[in-house]
Amino acid sequence: RSVRVGVWCVVLGRVRLLLLDTDVEGNAPWDRELSARLYGGDQETRLKQEMILGIGGVKALGALSIEPSLWHLNEGHAAFVTLERLRALVEGGQSFADALREVRATTVFTTHTPVPAGHDAFPFHLVENQFGASWGALAPYRDDFLALGAHDNGGGSLFNMTALALRSAGGVNAVSRRHREVTSSMWSPIWANHADHEPADQQKAGHDPVKAVTNGIHISTWIAPTISKLLDEYLDHDWREHGDDPSVWDGIFSIPDEKLWAARQALRAYLIAFIRERARARWVEQSVSPAQVVAAGTLLDPAALTIGFARRFTGYKRPELIFTDAERLAEILNSSRYPVQIIFAGKAHPADDIGKHHLQHVYKRAMDPAFGGRVAFVDDYDLHVAHFFIQGCDVWLNTPRKPLEASGTSGMKASINGAIHLSVGDGWWHEGFTGTNGWLIDGQGAAEETDVDAADANALYRVIEQEVVPSFYELDGNGVPKRWLTMVKEAIRTVAPNFGARRMVKQYIEEFYAPMANSKAPIG
Repeated sequence: RSVRVGVWCVVLGRVRLLLLDTDVEGNAPWDRELSARLYGGDQETRLKQEMILGIGGVKALGALSIEPSLWHLNEGHAAFVTLERLRALVEGGQSFADALREVRATTVFTTHTPVPAGHDAFPFHLVENQFGASWGALAPYRDDFLALGAHDNGGGSLFNMTALALRSAGGVNAVSRRHREVTSSMWSPIWANHADHEPADQQKAGHDPVKAVTNGIHISTWIAPTISKLLDEYLDHDWREHGDDPSVWDGIFSIPDEKLWAARQALRAYLIAFIRERARARWVEQSVSPAQVVAAGTLLDPAALTIGFARRFTGYKRPELIFTDAERLAEILNSSRYPVQIIFAGKAHPADDIGKHHLQHVYKRAMDPAFGGRVAFVDDYDLHVAHFFIQGCDVWLNTPRKPLEASGTSGMKASINGAIHLSVGDGWWHEGFTGTNGWLIDGQGAAEETDVDAADANALYRVIEQEVVPSFYELDGNGVPKRWLTMVKEAIRTVAPNFGARRMVKQYIEEFYAPMANSKAPIG
């Protein structure tokens, strides 16, 4: 059957964002629901959504007379773009091999997921059933197209959207250097058998085409006005336009420690005031219990060393790692001379029961009197809350189980605001850690998963006790923690130029867009 798709255009500065909507007149009720939510439903619904995104996306651009010279697919969800483009080229008279060659020469694919279960895969009969009469001129080449998506992940061959994208893109990248290693290993069967599915002049079997373009964050969006004003005063006036130049950030050391410390204290105070006001409003509006009010952060100290953990709650991120030894943690938090507090925020995916359990357990910890009100959980986490968190925390905690974090970006956002990163060496921190711009959690040597968790937890406590707390509370005669601020400046100086969106986009242009647009040939 046919599904009608509406297109919404959102104008964001100089950028147009096109959104596809199936909730339009003329569609059956069940088809109107296809664009209602990102995840949900069964495999058949997911497949239909990806047909809307990929095939519908190409048709929408055509209806708007937009003719891209290069197509960039982020994750495999939009991989059916290649099907629609192949069909149009074959209908125009090209052979399947020539059409595939042209599609590959003008397609870049970025994979973001190091977890095999995170890559959508469907039974072949389901794909064939959903496409039905939609093959058009590709009907004689149906088996060739299905072969592009064939991949066995250990449970028999399925039509894998990432495999389709990898085989039909001429430029492929992961989102960090560490993730590139994981991706190359995960998809090595495709590189080994590449020649089985490609024209003779395409990539040779055994050639690994994956590059690394580490994610970056838009600095102007995430940096606090308080920090931005200091940068305006002590860096070159055009630092925003040249933010990917490391030399621009050397001026960070000219900022007086007293001014930077005042800015950091103000940001922490803003965060605590924001959390307290939300807790007060919740008490008034929802009549919650006193324990819930405490868990929401009413007892937080605006002058205490504040550790933040805010992200999606899921198993591999190990949100409960810091509670491994509750007695040791309570001793750290409840120190009368050097108090420490931890603020959690985040959500679990609706279908992630394990993530939900982690969230519930952390919330119960926030209500535990043993921690003296120094653990808080902020609910309804969104972008607004995220700004306060990444700007106001002193330390940004990240505890993924290696090597399951592809990149991560929250630590980048925190670092440019002077919130020092404390993380496992995975994702972007694997390449971002210099030894002087934050701390590394390294349990070393453990093999079993439970042993890894215990070793990492012990390493985390050791870093907090021996490095984080002493440097934060070691004040000079003017009440300024100079050793701490040296690390704050190093965090800003090293992270801003190397993990900003400007660097990232330029890297895509220089390594993919420009070479492919100029030569109309795949990279590699």
